Amino acid sequence: MRYRKRLLILLFLLAAITYLDRICISVAGPVIQADLGISPKQWGYVMGAFALGYAIFEIPAGMLADRIGARNVLTRVVLWWSLFTVLTGAVSYLSTIIAVVSTFTVLLVVRFLFGAGEAGAFPGATSAVSRWFPAAERGRAQSVIMMAARVGGMMTPLLVVPMQRAWGWQSTFYVFGSVGVIWCAVWYWRYRDRPAEKKGITQTELDEIGAGSGSNVHTPVPWRRVLRRSAFWRLLLMYHTYNWCAYFYLSWLHTYLQKGRGFTPDQMKLWSMLPFALGACAILVGGQLSDRLVARYGLKVGRRAVGVTGLALSAVCLTTTAFTQNPSVAAIFLALAYATSDACVPVSWAIALDVGGKNAGAISGAMNMAGQVGSFMSSIAFGHLIELFGSYDLALLPLAAMVGISSILFWSIDPTEQLVPGEEDDVRVARPQIA
Repeated sequence: MRYRKRLLILLFLLAAITYLDRICISVAGPVIQADLGISPKQWGYVMGAFALGYAIFEIPAGMLADRIGARNVLTRVVLWWSLFTVLTGAVSYLSTIIAVVSTFTVLLVVRFLFGAGEAGAFPGATSAVSRWFPAAERGRAQSVIMMAARVGGMMTPLLVVPMQRAWGWQSTFYVFGSVGVIWCAVWYWRYRDRPAEKKGITQTELDEIGAGSGSNVHTPVPWRRVLRRSAFWRLLLMYHTYNWCAYFYLSWLHTYLQKGRGFTPDQMKLWSMLPFALGACAILVGGQLSDRLVARYGLKVGRRAVGVTGLALSAVCLTTTAFTQNPSVAAIFLALAYATSDACVPVSWAIALDVGGKNAGAISGAMNMAGQVGSFMSSIAFGHLIELFGSYDLALLPLAAMVGISSILFWSIDPTEQLVPGEEDDVRVARPQIA
């Protein structure tokens, strides 16, 4: 097996762990809200605290991965967020110790710091992909990583619901936090930032990787030049609007199914798996389809076709959900909305590689930062929209509008346009001549 395939297995597990840790609180949300006396509006801020911490530290984490490598960065950030995963389960004890602070405030701080740690996960993984995979394989590699995140999301309710019944909701955070520590030990032992430094790798594979195995000399990001490029801002705005819809599934899905659609916890456990199961398939298909279209028609068509179509279909499915009376049918359309939007995720991250070159970690970090600002705003807005409309269903419509805008923005992005002029990498794929 090629060493880069083994690396992909480790990154697959990393992505699965990130979603286990972050969705754990969403699955246990109704129980936590009842136990700690948290209102829907307050719950929106709890969910938003994670997204805010995630957003603020995205660019620094991406730049650090480009500068010192994913080996050290991912080891540190996974240890950090694993600690705050454990502390999420201990918020009641922490608020007792810090008597002047309410449990709600402690939970906000813990989730903010948890988000700050997870901010380094996907930029770090993207930086590793940029060093170990040639351009023709990056879309597929990104799709496998993002698919793993959905597998983690799919497994979370299956694990959390029985555990919280048997041992209480706090136990799930203790167990999931421990898993991240084990991953860190394996990652630091097995991964190297430069393929040439990996003992046992063949020259054949180094030749296959090509520019992905380049030097470890750090190339500073020319932010002054990048910030003047309209392509950069379109990329950020596209991912920002996409995340208004996507973060709903990480923060409000399980509460929506129970309180908005009347599902029991056992029914919710099954229905909440469906979006992530379909999303995992859509991500894998989206990444591979994009790479095939790139090989046949070039970067511009190959990236745009998947992203634009998927996001537009998501807006339609989400709107249909809001006006569907049957709870089961509504849950199906809700899952389809997630799956169709997820098809664009590996393509979006592949575009960050396309236009970012050797600064892919920083550019993808900036893109995801903008996305998490959307997550933060969406999470808080949804709690307010529920109170404003008096309906969980009507609160979905603004999210549908935002993902529709994301589709339009995706069409405006040119993946052949390097954000740093003169930066030459192997990311450009010429359109082949078709006889």
